[in-house]
Amino acid sequence: MWLSNRFRRVVIVGAGLGGTATAVRLLQFAREPLQLVLIERHPEYRSAGVAYHRAGNHWHHVFNIQAGRMSMFREDVDDFVAWANSEADRTGWPPEWSGFTFTESGPAPRRIYADYLADRLVQAACEATDGVTLVEADGEVVDVEVDGGHAHVVVDRFSLIRNDSDTAPDRVTLRADHVVIATGLEERDLPFAADVMNHPSFVRHPYSEEGIARILGIGRDATVAIIGTLLTAYDSAALLLRRGHTGKIAMISRSGRVLRTYPPDHRHRVLDLPAPRLHSDSYEGRGGLLQRVTAEWERACAIVAREHPEVAPVVVSERVAKSWEPYLPEVLARIPSADLRALLDQYGTLLAALRVGAVAYTTEIVDAAMDDGGPITLITGKVDRIVGTEAGTLMLSVAGSSSTQTLEADLVISNFGREPDYGRVGSALWAALLRKKIAVRHRRTGRGVEVDGSGALLGPSGVASGPISVIGGPREGDEIVRLGRIGAFTFNLAAIKNHSVGVAATLLRRLESCYDEHAEDLAETLTEDLEVRQAFTRSVMLDVRRMTARRSCDREVLATRLEASLAGIRDATSDSEAPWTDRALRSAVNTAAMRKLNDLSVTPRELRGLLGLDEPLESLD
Repeated sequence: MWLSNRFRRVVIVGAGLGGTATAVRLLQFAREPLQLVLIERHPEYRSAGVAYHRAGNHWHHVFNIQAGRMSMFREDVDDFVAWANSEADRTGWPPEWSGFTFTESGPAPRRIYADYLADRLVQAACEATDGVTLVEADGEVVDVEVDGGHAHVVVDRFSLIRNDSDTAPDRVTLRADHVVIATGLEERDLPFAADVMNHPSFVRHPYSEEGIARILGIGRDATVAIIGTLLTAYDSAALLLRRGHTGKIAMISRSGRVLRTYPPDHRHRVLDLPAPRLHSDSYEGRGGLLQRVTAEWERACAIVAREHPEVAPVVVSERVAKSWEPYLPEVLARIPSADLRALLDQYGTLLAALRVGAVAYTTEIVDAAMDDGGPITLITGKVDRIVGTEAGTLMLSVAGSSSTQTLEADLVISNFGREPDYGRVGSALWAALLRKKIAVRHRRTGRGVEVDGSGALLGPSGVASGPISVIGGPREGDEIVRLGRIGAFTFNLAAIKNHSVGVAATLLRRLESCYDEHAEDLAETLTEDLEVRQAFTRSVMLDVRRMTARRSCDREVLATRLEASLAGIRDATSDSEAPWTDRALRSAVNTAAMRKLNDLSVTPRELRGLLGLDEPLESLD
């Protein structure tokens, strides 16, 4: 039954955060029968991904940002905290967390996020429109063939989860009306560790069950080297310190930058700052651009300090970076691609540190251990090579600015090592897509792949390769040049929230018969008349409510009211030379509603207020 082509089918590749979030949105938004097939190659990553899965995240691993920013719904900022306090099953939780009351500005363990995402997926499936179904499966998607308006998805070791049959996993090919690729972050090769990759004293994957076991199993007086000085390093160091580690810990990175600590009452906020003066008559080269950026950055920070004294100094850089986002695409467009790539490579760590800090639960214990006489030493330099010794330890060669030093360690912990260049990733799927030119590397940045504004995968000619959309990490380069997002904000939870809304809404406008996918720009024509503009705005807000409603009965009521509102627009424009069809009107309204939900100029809490989601429905009359 599940293989029947009776209904349209969307295959989602990857069931981590991006895939699960997109599945939830499709289950919410779909108005006509649709089958969703959600496939995960790593069963332990389902509804979690590498960042949140239980086996690889100790209870001491908390979100780097506040619990109040972890809702999967941008329009419902309190959803995760409400779930954690009133819905989460705390059976088996340790005493530290079993009686804990979660708050907007406080910490929360990352491993519970998988339960949250799974609960919301189950809820969305139960409340989906009749005929909209979810199929979850394990397996690795290794290829996609495009055939006109359809795709054929090749899956190795395919098996349904929650299936009572004894059928062995097998290779299958699924016909799909649309494919969503949400494969998460790709892992980078580590040439400096090639000799020790399988050494028992080298932890390549600190966010894995085996990695956690090795970290916790090392002697308390052992010497430990951690490659990196940001979040992964802090997680590993904090885990060691909380179990009473007394031995020396070296944290090593080329930049030497460490995490900032968020204030205890920190809330995300968007400041309206003057536009940075980053333009000149011609491109002045990397050096000139950096001088101009530095001067404007200092000016912006001074403005924040003077005009917004309530902003804690530690988050000023985050506020400035966010305020610059709308202006950066035009600036970046003037930079030659080679220079842009070099700048991103050279200052990537700085960009990450500017935009993201961590909560005190993680940073305080590590920062205290860095004080004079503490067990943690910060080393600035590049790890050139790691080799084993006869004693079973590892020897690291670290090149600094003026000399090279060697360091012997009983345990070496790697950082995640994200690979942004998709021409180098080890994924069979991405290798196949690139080889067949269904996908191309992002030309300007070399990070991720080429997509359009809605996330559709593009080929060499710059047009969509087929019915394939992309979520999350593979869109990094596009997020940089199109939206001015920098650092982890190109692929983190905030970006994925927006991607999931945009991809789900866009592909449904293509697939569902109630829409005319070619009529999305109708809004400009419709809103010329005041009466029509008011009716259009009312329709958009009704569609926003329909799309964000969790219960099917509420969506049915809102859909009925939306149709009545659309009828009013039709009547008001019936005398025009070319009356708009129902399908065209729905598309125009839905496109505008999607854009409102993805408004990046405001915080999620501000967005909810602007959308009026807490106001009675009668307020739209």
